[in-house]
Amino acid sequence: MKVGVLSFAHVHAGGFARLLAAMDGVEVRAADPDTDLAAPGEVRGRAFAAEIGVDYADTYEELFAWGPDKVVVCSENVRHRPLVEWAAAHGVDVLCEKPLATTAEDGAAMVAACRAAGVRLAVAHPVRFSPAYRAVREAVRSGSAGRVLTVAGANNGYMPAGARRWFGDPALAGGGALMDHTVHLADLLDDLFDASSADEVYAQVNNLLYEDEVTTETAGLITVRYANGAVATIDCSWSQPRHHPAWGGLQLQVIGERATVEMDAFDQKVHGFSETTRAPVELPYGVDLDALMLREFLFGPPTPTADAIPVTDGEAGLRSLRIVTAAYESARTGRAVRVG
Repeated sequence: MKVGVLSFAHVHAGGFARLLAAMDGVEVRAADPDTDLAAPGEVRGRAFAAEIGVDYADTYEELFAWGPDKVVVCSENVRHRPLVEWAAAHGVDVLCEKPLATTAEDGAAMVAACRAAGVRLAVAHPVRFSPAYRAVREAVRSGSAGRVLTVAGANNGYMPAGARRWFGDPALAGGGALMDHTVHLADLLDDLFDASSADEVYAQVNNLLYEDEVTTETAGLITVRYANGAVATIDCSWSQPRHHPAWGGLQLQVIGERATVEMDAFDQKVHGFSETTRAPVELPYGVDLDALMLREFLFGPPTPTADAIPVTDGEAGLRSLRIVTAAYESARTGRAVRVG
């Protein structure tokens, strides 16, 4: 199977390319011609492809002429739409980095283009494949937790503009921490609630963290009211200390009528302390969520069953994006905003 990686702009692009290249029967080729937005010192293009050990095409035209079976889009958020539409025009299934787009209009156009072309549009939300989330999902869907009343979630992490400058540019990223870190939890709730619609959003944001480095919001708290009666709060801040051993994390607490269920998606780690470095140590173990997501996108679930969790599709990605755009409107106006 031939798989193309379109752009190295996103911080996950290198990891995705390495994982794909390590899979049996998968041939990887990348193209990263749009390096005009890279900051000095950011390694992109052919040099980055050589560093991670994958073949390289100088242009997107050359990559599509190679005949990929599937492609993964890892560009700046504002450039997702043209690359996804390019894949659709070539009849190629596409996995797009999150968020799906920077506007709901662009997201809807991408969904429509892929539907018209008969290709699969998926969105990179690997947390769906966490064993911890699977346990939460089973508790809710089986009814053992009872009707869900409230949900509290947090997706915190490093400020990514330190690795890729464009994350701090609202014209390229569509926003800051709210755009970057709301969608993972919104996607989990979309799946957990079986696509029950989000009705109303209230949000507050600030730029107290890193205000001397970026102009976007770096912290946010969102409240979402769903049609099924549940109310969720999402902390979407870039609040992980720079030198913490882990990039961040994702936690979820689901309070039902019969039980409270909690998860930490990335806590498959041995925690310790190094006397040599005089710093905390975290040694990860367990499953690689990105690898599980990529395998499902390429080959489908290893054991197709009724409870198999699929990669997020374009429609679900668009629903999460609509929550984000409503949250920005709420933060701007100071009022609760209807979704959609």
